[in-house]
Amino acid sequence: MWSKSDFPFEVSAAGRVNLIGEHVDYCGGKVLPCALSLKNTVYARPNGEDVIRIRWTDLPDEATLRLDALEEGRRHPYAKYHAGCAALWRAAGHTVVGCDLLMDCTVPFGSGLSSSAAIEVSTIAALATVAGEPFDPVEVALVAQKAEHEYAGVNCGIMDQFVSANGRAGCALLLDCATLQKEDIPVALGDCVLVIADCKKPHSLVKSKYNERRAEVEEALRILQKRIDADCLADVRPYLLEEYKKLLLPVVYRRAKHVVEECERVRRAVQYLRSGNVVAFGELLNASHASLRDLYEVTGKELDTLADAAQSHPACLGSRMTGAGFGGCTVSIVRREAEENFKAFVAEKYERATGYRAAFYRAEIADGIVVKR
Repeated sequence: MWSKSDFPFEVSAAGRVNLIGEHVDYCGGKVLPCALSLKNTVYARPNGEDVIRIRWTDLPDEATLRLDALEEGRRHPYAKYHAGCAALWRAAGHTVVGCDLLMDCTVPFGSGLSSSAAIEVSTIAALATVAGEPFDPVEVALVAQKAEHEYAGVNCGIMDQFVSANGRAGCALLLDCATLQKEDIPVALGDCVLVIADCKKPHSLVKSKYNERRAEVEEALRILQKRIDADCLADVRPYLLEEYKKLLLPVVYRRAKHVVEECERVRRAVQYLRSGNVVAFGELLNASHASLRDLYEVTGKELDTLADAAQSHPACLGSRMTGAGFGGCTVSIVRREAEENFKAFVAEKYERATGYRAAFYRAEIADGIVVKR
């Protein structure tokens, strides 16, 4: 039996909530996520052998990955993430040594709060720590994203892994996904708090329409580039999209319209946060959800019901789905004194409409990677 106290290293990486800028990261847009105190923690120690042993605090499974056959880890339902991280970190020129890793995750699985990114980033940081190597959080994020692509089969953008590795307490991270330029934006909500609600409907990015949506926006860019000088869809201004909309199939146009308008909302959101205009910021959240529902079509009954219930509460300034969609969470801005009433109100309306019982998470805006020795 492994005990946390037996491990000399404790390495964690954060889950995340995206305040605004949804489904634009893989289109070269800017996003505004923040790292959460919900995290994956890896308790790590070298074992002097040529294997990586993995256990979980909440699962009965155990996995053993041979350092000379990490590719075989693709077949494991959970350890494929760790196998990919180890294989690709080593392929990037870093040392990977035999070790024991105990995983303890407080990011709810399937919630859309990016448990997979937290697992990948913390695993790579733990492997580097055990090997005695310093690491660059930006490189960790890029390798973690590659592991998600090649070992988990999800063609995700860089946002989740980047904020999991580079987030800063008290700040949202304004990230340009095309250039990886980043800026910390303080989040001061005054008398309001962020409330995260989980619809508790299981979902899977691999089985969902995520990859289909990505193909649709890539098609939009390919067609528009014949008429517009744009490196990515985020470079396309709304008026140009309208000018050339007839070149696109209706469904492809709707996907592109969401992306270009969501990029504008991110720009305005940063202005509102800097000026302390929380009311206007909340209105952007409502507009973002409507676009994700009507144009990008990634919400569904459960997320729409949660957002509608939240938006109808008098203490709520704004609410939207966050994450890839097809299940997962909403994020709402709520007056602090009405937080518990808001939760009870939303929970009752949601369960009556869907039969699911929502979960509410209290989490602070936290640092990304944290290493304790």
